[in-house]
Amino acid sequence: MGTKHVRLDEDVYEAIRARKHEDETFSEAVERLVGGPSLLEIAGILSDEETDAFREAVDDVDAVDDEDLDELVDRFEGA
Repeated sequence: MGTKHVRLDEDVYEAIRARKHEDETFSEAVERLVGGPSLLEIAGILSDEETDAFREAVDDVDAVDDEDLDELVDRFEGA
């Protein structure tokens, strides 16, 4: 893999340096800091069926969370 030289403002360089782990290169630090793929890059990786199943699973978890929250509110209102 090739390399490129880039020019950074001093404050940007210092921000990266401050967040860089001792055991990583600047390239590794920048790669870690910029994160993984963007949402646009992962769009379309699930089939329609997988998307529906994922949404259903999220809705199920949300419903359980709502029930748990309602139970807590009821418990503290009665206290």
